[in-house]
Amino acid sequence: MEYFGDVATELCIKHDGDEGLFASYDMVEFKKPVFAGDFLEIRGRITKVGNRSRKVELEAYKVIQSEYDKGPSKASVLPEPVLVARAAGTVVVPKGRES
Repeated sequence: MEYFGDVATELCIKHDGDEGLFASYDMVEFKKPVFAGDFLEIRGRITKVGNRSRKVELEAYKVIQSEYDKGPSKASVLPEPVLVARAAGTVVVPKGRES
């Protein structure tokens, strides 16, 4: 969830030149487990722009999987990213800072 907030902030900075504040999640789905040592790639996009609100959609993909059963620092790159979570919500840009 923290990574989703970070990506939403990045989207607002790119769109408005200022950080937005995550007002609410409309939906969150956890699709697959994630373990310590896994590497994630987080993707996001703005789907709707209001006066100060921005609707966002976010997805988390596992791209590297830890393999602790093979050794303490073993891992492998997955052949294809695996969708592990997705969310949608609303970010609000502070008044006077929207583009």
